[in-house]
Amino acid sequence: MSAKTTRLLDAARPAPNVLRGVITRAAAAQADARGARRRPQPHAAPGRGSLGAMPGRLLALLLLTLAVALPAAAAQARPAVGIADNKAEMFGDLRFQALHVRLARIMISYDALHDPVQKPGLDAWMAGARATGVRPLVTFTRSRRRTSYNPSAAQMAKSLKDFRARYPFLKEFATWNEANINKRPETVARWWQAMRRACPTCTVLGADLLDRANVGTWARRFVKAAGRTPKAWGLHNYTDANLLRTTGTRRLLRAVKGAVWFTETGGVVSRHNGSGVTFPTSAAHAAVVTKFVFSTLARVSPRVQRVYLYHWNTGRGDARTWDSGLIAPDGNPRPALAVLQRLLGVKVG
Repeated sequence: MSAKTTRLLDAARPAPNVLRGVITRAAAAQADARGARRRPQPHAAPGRGSLGAMPGRLLALLLLTLAVALPAAAAQARPAVGIADNKAEMFGDLRFQALHVRLARIMISYDALHDPVQKPGLDAWMAGARATGVRPLVTFTRSRRRTSYNPSAAQMAKSLKDFRARYPFLKEFATWNEANINKRPETVARWWQAMRRACPTCTVLGADLLDRANVGTWARRFVKAAGRTPKAWGLHNYTDANLLRTTGTRRLLRAVKGAVWFTETGGVVSRHNGSGVTFPTSAAHAAVVTKFVFSTLARVSPRVQRVYLYHWNTGRGDARTWDSGLIAPDGNPRPALAVLQRLLGVKVG
C-alpha cells in the first residue's frame, strides 16, 4: 500500500472516541430492542413498529452515524507535530516538556561520531530525546572538517550503521539536508539506496529539500535515478510559509508521490544569510506564519504527515544569521509559541 493510500485511509478512519460512541449507542439500542421483545406490543400495527423491523432500523442508525462521523474525523486529522533543533537544552525546558511533543529532528554531519567537537553534543541531544520520550529524526549533512567533500554511498551506509550502533533506538533518517541546493539528485539517490540497504526496517527520507523553483524537477530526477519513489520526502518550505502561500509545497506534491514531512518550517524573526529570497520577518509575523502553517500549508494534501517547527530557542550566536526561535535569546517566549500551545491544547504562558 502506498504512503498516499495509507494517509487517505488514516484520514478517513473515524477517531477512536467516535467509534466508541457509535458502538455504545448501537449496543444501547440493541438492549432496548431485547427488552421490547419481552414486553407485549398490543398496539403495534403489522409492518409498522414491529419487532422484525428493529434490526434494519438499528443498521440504518449505525450507518447514518458513521456517515456523519467519518467526515468529522477526517476534518479533525492533522499532521503530527515536532520540533527541529540541534541543541540538547530544548529537552530540559519545562515549556517544551509541557507541549508533550513526541517528535524532534536534528541535523548533524554524517561523520559526527568521528568528530570530537560534535560527538559530545550529539550524545547529549540523544540522551535528552530518550529521557523525554521523543522519537528522533536524524538528517545528515556535510562534514564540518571537509565541507566540500561528497561521501561515497558506502560511507553513508556506514554512518547510518554507526549511528544505529551507538543509538539503537534510531529508526528515522533523512539522506541529506537541503540537497537541491548543490547536490546532484543522482548522487543523493545512490546514498539513499545504500542507507535503505543498511537498515531495511528504518524510514529513510529521500532528502530534505528547499521549496525553491527546482524542487519538482530535482525530485523527479532522484526518482528516475533511484528506480523507485521514497515513502517520504522532507521539505523546508520557509518561502511558502513566510509569504503565506503554498506554491513550492504544491510543486513537490505534483512532481512525485510519497508522503511529505515538513522537516523544517516556521516563521522567521530575522535572518542575515545572504539569500536573494525576501519575505517579511518579525516576531509578530512569525506568529501569523505559525498559524498559517497549520491552518493552510499543512492542509494542502493528506500526504503531509508531519510538521517540524524550526527552532525551539535562539541560542547564543544563532541570531547572527538566522532566528526563527519560539523562545527569544533572553529566554522569554515569543507569540509563535502561544500559537503552538493553543494548537496543542496546552496552557499558554
